[in-house]
Amino acid sequence: MACGVRDSTGRTSQVSADHTAPGETGTMPRHPTVADHIVARLFSWGVHRYFGYPGDGINGLTSALQRTDERAQFVQVRHEETAGFAASAHVKYGGGPLGCALVTSGPGAIHLLNGLYDAKLDHQPVIALVGHTVVTAEGGGYYQEVDLLALYKDVAAAFLAQLDHPAQVRHLVDRACRTALARRTVTALILPADLQDKPAVPDPPHAHGYYQTSNVPSSTPTVPPEADLRRAAEVLRGGERVAMLVGQGALGAKDEVREVAQRLGAGVATALLGFTAVDHREPWVTGAIGLLGTRPSWQMMSRCDRLLIVGSNMPYSEFYPPPGQARGVQIDLDGTQLGLRYPTEVNLTGDAAPTLRALLRELGPGPGPTEWRTEITEATSTWRRVQRDLAEQDADPVNPQLLFSTLSERLPDNVMLAVDCGTATAWYARHVQVRPGMLASLSGTLLSMGGAMPYALSAKFAHPDRPLVALIGDGAMQMNGVNELITVAKYWRSWADPRFVVLVLNNRDLAFVSWEQRSSEGTPMFPDSQQLPDIGYHQWAQVLGLHGELVDSPDQVPGLWDRALAADRPTVINALVDPAELMLPPHFTAEQARNTAAAVLRGDTDWAGIIRRGLPATVASYRPRRRKG
Repeated sequence: MACGVRDSTGRTSQVSADHTAPGETGTMPRHPTVADHIVARLFSWGVHRYFGYPGDGINGLTSALQRTDERAQFVQVRHEETAGFAASAHVKYGGGPLGCALVTSGPGAIHLLNGLYDAKLDHQPVIALVGHTVVTAEGGGYYQEVDLLALYKDVAAAFLAQLDHPAQVRHLVDRACRTALARRTVTALILPADLQDKPAVPDPPHAHGYYQTSNVPSSTPTVPPEADLRRAAEVLRGGERVAMLVGQGALGAKDEVREVAQRLGAGVATALLGFTAVDHREPWVTGAIGLLGTRPSWQMMSRCDRLLIVGSNMPYSEFYPPPGQARGVQIDLDGTQLGLRYPTEVNLTGDAAPTLRALLRELGPGPGPTEWRTEITEATSTWRRVQRDLAEQDADPVNPQLLFSTLSERLPDNVMLAVDCGTATAWYARHVQVRPGMLASLSGTLLSMGGAMPYALSAKFAHPDRPLVALIGDGAMQMNGVNELITVAKYWRSWADPRFVVLVLNNRDLAFVSWEQRSSEGTPMFPDSQQLPDIGYHQWAQVLGLHGELVDSPDQVPGLWDRALAADRPTVINALVDPAELMLPPHFTAEQARNTAAAVLRGDTDWAGIIRRGLPATVASYRPRRRKG
């Protein structure tokens, strides 16, 4: 018996109650433990990979994983925070329906939280297994004793429980997995160390105070009622300037998004988590939206008279149409997320692909070529040309945008991209044209630095036969990237495709924060806070037996990606890039301009670079668009 569960990539993973679970068909020890039972039950829900770091609080569980004859895999990362990020990314990259992190008590449990919040805020189903003090010592101030139920009550608010008796295993695991899948969120089980080695109770008695539970996932709503679909179609059909915003909920609905856009003559903007829901080579795809988005996306939203939001909860309200300008329709699998960002008239609770197919039946024939589509196409074409020109401009020593624009042209069709938070996000959003067949993700809502390397590792374990490119700033690389390169060195020989390319934007500056400080506060870059040590990342890679490249001249860039994507082992690119490269938002306000100028006048240490790069970038980005006639 199997049930289809739609993951965040839009694919359906088959989770079967009849799985040959480790320990259920002869591989379990003759006298199975509670830990063996937990692993077996999780396997029946599709959990076969655990990201974590060992410790005495989970010795029972790691021993049980040893007894599965490698049918369940423990991936040892360098830090528990990585385990949380990797568990989230496991689902994002289609590794399975559920992500799982396994960590020890006390400090391990505390370290895990940041990665779990990434999963919670990006709505990824993840179960955390957390070791705990032995039951007999709880409440006595034991070593590493932390009140884990209090600590995890927010991140795992949907379901959090401590195992107190072996007979609880089945219903606690079932409820944790079912809740994580149904609500697309984080759940957690607190597992005291001594209970893990107790004899298992795989079949609780049919008696008062015990539960007989199911390990079959619940179905989810798919298509809204016809009356609501007709209302949505009526709203959208009446528009002359239709805009669409698609997010991660539209992943797996690429064909449907395209057909609806064509039928409505719409332009399509994308939230960063929904980048792979469309082909960015299409002339009507305006690209990213928000502070790091494109000018055509901002222009489209500022002029549209209808708005269709599909699977997105992008929070920057100033980048939506002004209230009252456009009539809105929204589609989301989670009804609680509807109508939160824009006063939509029709809210459709349903899965994106079948809901859009049903909506198409109500929409009728499209309008054909329109002036609105032509306007969007011209704006998008102009923007892309300007971005290419900006990437070609001289910088000191290397223009970071050049690295991204040249990468976009050379990406393999089946590449996986992992993007960190910072300037790398901006250049990715503006220069990398994601196309069908690619996978790409990032910490989309938590916006945490340090997510790209855990994401990259998890993606590679999910698809060891596909190439991967990680795009990381030097701040994030120093945060956890240099350590997780050790994990890459540990595992890369087991990957069918060894290509694992890490681009490090080495500008010796927490550049994104520096620009935020200038534009929002009007204060200069604070060297004590912002400047970073200059590290030879390529040399560290070579020490680990990986390939390393130093790029300190634009002349080196043309052949760089070809070499990296043809290497026989993981490659780290240490790119010395200009910290003064200006990140202009799609709508640069007068206040932001005044604040940036004030920072320069107040003695910003990089004032010369700001003037050198700021003037040509501003002129190029805001060059008025030619209008016919």
